[in-house]
Amino acid sequence: MKKIVYIFLLLGLFGTDLASAQAKKATWIYYPGDFDIWLGNKMQNRRTDRGAFLPVLWKMDSHYVLIEFHKDFDVPATEEVKLYVEGTYNVKVDGQAFVGYPKSITVPAGHHKVSLKVYCQDRVPAIFVQGKTVVSDDSWLVTFEDKEWIDATGKVSDKSGTTYLNAGAWNFNDPLSPPSKFSLPTVPQHAVSSDKKANSFFLDFGKETFGFVKLHGLKGKGKLHIYYGESKEEAQSVEHCETLDELAINESVKKDSVMELSKALRYVNVQFDGGVSVDSVSMLYEYAPLKERGGFRCSDEEVNKIYDISKYTLHLATREFFIDGIKRDRWIWSGDAYQSYAMNYYSFFDSPTVTRTILALRGKDPVTSHINTIMDYTFYWFLSINDYYQYTGDKTFIKQFYPRMQTLMDYCLSRRDKNGMMAGLPGDWLFIDWADGLSKKGELSFEQLLFCRSLETMAICAKLNNDTEGAAKYQALADELKAKIFKLYWNEQKHALVHSLIDNKQSDNVTRYTNMFAIFFNYFNEQQKQDVKKNVLLNDNIQKITTPYMRFYELEALCAMGEQDYVLKQMKDYWGGMLKLGATSFWEEYNPDKKGADVYAMYGRPFGKSLCHAWGASPIYLLGKYYLGVKPLTAGYSTWLAEPNLGGLKWMDGTVPTPEGNIKMYCSTTQIKIKGEDGTGTLRIKSKSKPSCKEGAITAKGNNVYELTVEKGKDYVVNYNAL
Repeated sequence: MKKIVYIFLLLGLFGTDLASAQAKKATWIYYPGDFDIWLGNKMQNRRTDRGAFLPVLWKMDSHYVLIEFHKDFDVPATEEVKLYVEGTYNVKVDGQAFVGYPKSITVPAGHHKVSLKVYCQDRVPAIFVQGKTVVSDDSWLVTFEDKEWIDATGKVSDKSGTTYLNAGAWNFNDPLSPPSKFSLPTVPQHAVSSDKKANSFFLDFGKETFGFVKLHGLKGKGKLHIYYGESKEEAQSVEHCETLDELAINESVKKDSVMELSKALRYVNVQFDGGVSVDSVSMLYEYAPLKERGGFRCSDEEVNKIYDISKYTLHLATREFFIDGIKRDRWIWSGDAYQSYAMNYYSFFDSPTVTRTILALRGKDPVTSHINTIMDYTFYWFLSINDYYQYTGDKTFIKQFYPRMQTLMDYCLSRRDKNGMMAGLPGDWLFIDWADGLSKKGELSFEQLLFCRSLETMAICAKLNNDTEGAAKYQALADELKAKIFKLYWNEQKHALVHSLIDNKQSDNVTRYTNMFAIFFNYFNEQQKQDVKKNVLLNDNIQKITTPYMRFYELEALCAMGEQDYVLKQMKDYWGGMLKLGATSFWEEYNPDKKGADVYAMYGRPFGKSLCHAWGASPIYLLGKYYLGVKPLTAGYSTWLAEPNLGGLKWMDGTVPTPEGNIKMYCSTTQIKIKGEDGTGTLRIKSKSKPSCKEGAITAKGNNVYELTVEKGKDYVVNYNAL
């Protein structure tokens, strides 16, 4: 019989010993990536479609059920070590096992190896070890294989030749709160209006929100129905609302009842039989406890509102992981997450949610399909790791999970066609974007471009892992593919990369996707950039983009070309258009040609569209990276660039978070104030005359461009005359 053992030892005031000044801080540890996979499975299998369970569309992996943990310690004096374990386990010191399941062990002075082997099927095997010297943290080594052998002398040694990994850990620092008990916090939230009738409530919570509906004073016998809506029309549509709860009530005395599953909502329509009574209805708002780090304010109040609603949208869509939208899917999609990572770096800078999402998406070997079954989403996964390293400088993560990068890339390489390109095989979904009439036939230039960038990412990560052979291989493959892209897809007459090759011939179709990505990937020469900007990005004859998903990249490409004035107008028109329709969070799709209730329709369903979708929050990223102009030049902001561009604004004031602090900037047409708390920065500005700065030397770079070195922790005031 499976035995799950939780060991909670309380001796006197439990906290007193743990808080001892002499004791190191312990945390729960587990096999790296396993908690992320386990939690991802748990979260993604909560989705319902009008009350019916709706599982994900792709293969789900599981955690390893048997894990060995160990670490060598130099113990200065004999100490008592407490053990808290999720699972059935044994514990050894120097290879000698203790009998049973000890709640604590004594470790004598000297050099000792402490190890635990833990079995747990329904949750992740995890341990919390607390002594003065012997404590559990991410420096412990772990494996899912039996690598220990006893030699003739009885000494424990690793004979497998396989490298152990450092343990996974998060902020599970309470021995009584193991990883399996993790849940997001909640706070009570009340409706701004409630229309109560004899057998119903209709509530408006004032804005898009997320959580558990709570029924107060519930009593009686009969049926109760809850219909949820992101819009009033959806909550009123008992036949077509996307989410609902149906309850059979049998309560002889009044009680409060909280719904089992959290839901997205603004409006709630509660209807019940005559034999049922309810005193009132509220909710428990469920949220990710993120710290507000990035910020932006400017002279345009509409832009300020767009920024605020963008950050609220991202926060709502940041749950245990970065998910797509809070109403419908609540799944982890790689393409959606890739954009959330970028926005996160300019707002919350919450690295654990980034890595947790990356690991949940990747799963385990063997690889049998693309991530989310979507070819482009596999490539976004590679790109996300490169970006994570650039923004955080976290080499440990890259080194730990490089093998999973290799096996996923091996899968991609094995699926190339005879021309060495990715054309899509049975089972592959080529997404790109939700766009009417977008052809997926042939070898799509967009997929080759992302594939090329993924190979470049592999070369970078190979170097970080001292894999010189792999770095050379991946870079050679990337160079070869990049040359093919320009040889086969560039059209001199159209001044652009065409959409596809069919039977080795260029299609006539030119779309925005490949061309705009090639701009901010810096694959074009300067003339090609200008040609693409004129003939594609600013050409109304090219099919327009209607989803915020690809609008993100289109506006990024234009910002990379210095078109901030144009982008600001587009931002106010597009995101401002949603605000004019009453949006309190940004949508999965916005088409200004749709009117009335049609604005809520998608996927052939009247309320299929998500009105809170992470990819709608891209102004956070655009304003931080291309208006404040702050980005890392080397990994983890050890060096960084600030290149402000007002884009028609009179002034802007913002904060960009970094791993070890913030970069703060105020910029008007005549003055810039800047301070960096991390790394060494370069302020690059354009001015009609040479700027002045008492705190540092201004260097002229030509063509009215000037630079200032920004030293860590120092305030600078620059007076200039903006171009």
